[in-house]
Amino acid sequence: MDFATLLAFVAAAGLCVAGGWVWVSRWSRIRHLQDTPTSRIRSAAQGYVELVGVLRESGATPLTAPLSGQPCLWWRYRIEEYGGASERRSWRVIERGTSEAWLRLADASGECLIDPRGAEVLPAWRRVWTGDQRHPRGLPAHGWLDWLNGGRQYRYVEERLHAGEPLYAIGEFRTVGGGRQGLDQERAQAEVIRQWKGDFAGLLQRFDRNGDGQLDEQEWRHVRLAAGLEAEDRHRTASSAPATAHLARPQQAQPFVLSSHGEEVLARRFYWQAAAGALACLGGALWLALQLGVSGW
Repeated sequence: MDFATLLAFVAAAGLCVAGGWVWVSRWSRIRHLQDTPTSRIRSAAQGYVELVGVLRESGATPLTAPLSGQPCLWWRYRIEEYGGASERRSWRVIERGTSEAWLRLADASGECLIDPRGAEVLPAWRRVWTGDQRHPRGLPAHGWLDWLNGGRQYRYVEERLHAGEPLYAIGEFRTVGGGRQGLDQERAQAEVIRQWKGDFAGLLQRFDRNGDGQLDEQEWRHVRLAAGLEAEDRHRTASSAPATAHLARPQQAQPFVLSSHGEEVLARRFYWQAAAGALACLGGALWLALQLGVSGW
């Protein structure tokens, strides 16, 4: 088998596998979106839920989008540079970033804080423009006319979520505080000890009674006892606080999606992506079969 044939085999197999993955992952998202009923925040069950509401200001320091300098609640950006060999010049990503500030979703029944880390965020606001500096000084003054001007060495992509916008959210729902959570003593104690180990010098100062620079078995028993008491105290404090609803990335392999678009729009988008993945998988399989036939396998 020559190198060209081997390369064709690899490309066909890669196309088949990649298309199959897109097909399965997009179809899984469709099923989760359609099979999960929309819940009210106040009455939502603990676990995987679907919420629909409006974004509100969180009360924390307002965010500013890094490229446009405009206020928002969430941002994601990408900077690309046009370069490479004269015959193979193309856009390549040189910088990207995503905000991690929590969002506040409200519906008619209550409010929910959302940790966007790990979410597939699909905002309605998206802008693409070009310029001759790596970091732009805000949005272009003339919008699409910027493409007709010179200086297109860099391309900027910015996406944002704003207060007052609708938001569709599906993820892991938990209510924290309000005395609703039981104490997992062993896990909470281990977490306290882990935090204390982050300042090992302070840990030695508190529990190294013989001053030998290490903790023996008896001293570790004192550490565990103190950590258990600390864990109980933290639990009492958290339980006395008002109940707060949180939405975050599921621990299981379930979609975590935040979108300015409704469920129908998302399902339609995922349908098209699943169909494209299925066609790519089929095309890769046919190409692979053709290569096997040509090779006489």
